Amino acid sequence: MDLGLKGKRALVTASSKGLGRGCAEALAEAGVDLVLNARGEEALQATAAGIRDAYGVRVTAVAADITTDEGRAKVLNAAGTVDILVTNAGGPPPGIWSDWSRDDFIKALDANMLAPIALMQAVLPAMIEKGWGRVVNITSQSVKAPIAALGLSNSARAGLTGFVAGTSRQVAPFGVTINNLLPGIHATDRAVGLDTGVAKQQGMTLDEARAAREATIPARRYGTAQEFGQTCAFLCSQHAGFIVGQNILLDGGATNATL
Repeated sequence: MDLGLKGKRALVTASSKGLGRGCAEALAEAGVDLVLNARGEEALQATAAGIRDAYGVRVTAVAADITTDEGRAKVLNAAGTVDILVTNAGGPPPGIWSDWSRDDFIKALDANMLAPIALMQAVLPAMIEKGWGRVVNITSQSVKAPIAALGLSNSARAGLTGFVAGTSRQVAPFGVTINNLLPGIHATDRAVGLDTGVAKQQGMTLDEARAAREATIPARRYGTAQEFGQTCAFLCSQHAGFIVGQNILLDGGATNATL
C-alpha cells in the first residue's frame, strides 16, 4: 500500500532503538525524511546511518535529552517544520506505591507527559497552517488497564492521554490528527529490563521469566518493533485522516477489555 508520505518530514524521539526505531524505519520505507533523537550519540548515529543506507531518505540525528527545555530546543531547531511527529520516551522504573517520592513522579511526568505535550505545542501551529499533519504518541497498554508495578507510568501516561483526547478534537478541523499507540510487551530492551527484574525477584532464569509472561498473552509471543512501526506509519498516512484521538492497543490481546 502506498501511504502517500513520500517527501514528508518526520521527527521521531527516542528512536535509536526499540519501538521508536521501528517507527522511524517504517516511515523511512514510505519515503519520509527523518529527524531522529535520542540521548546516546553513538547508538543514534549508527541508527541514522543504517536507515539512510537502507532507504535512501535524508536523516538528521540530534542527540539530546528531550525531557529538558534545552534538549527540546536543540531538537526542534534542527527539525524545523515537520509534517509528522512521533513522541516516545523510555518508561519509568517499576516498583510499588510506597517506593515513589514526589521527585520520582515529577521525573515521570517530565518524560512521559510534559515533554510530549511541549513537542506538540511546538509543531502543531505549522501543521494547522499547512492544513495537514500527523502526531502519534507512543504510550502504554497501562492507559487501558493499569499495571500495578508501573504506577509512575500509569500516572504520567494517563495525563498525556487526557490532553490528547481534547486537543485532537480541536486540531482535527485543520487536517491534523493526533492518536496514541499503546504497546504491550515487545521484544525490546525495555522487555529485557522488566523480565530481568522478575527473574531476580522470583529466582528464575531470564528465559523462564519471558516464557511465563508470554503465556499470559493470547498471541503467545512478544510483539516486534517492525510490526509496531508499520502501524505507526499507517496512522501517519494519507489513509488515516478520519482516525482522531484514538488509543490503539498493540498487545497481542493481553488487555482483557471489551472496548
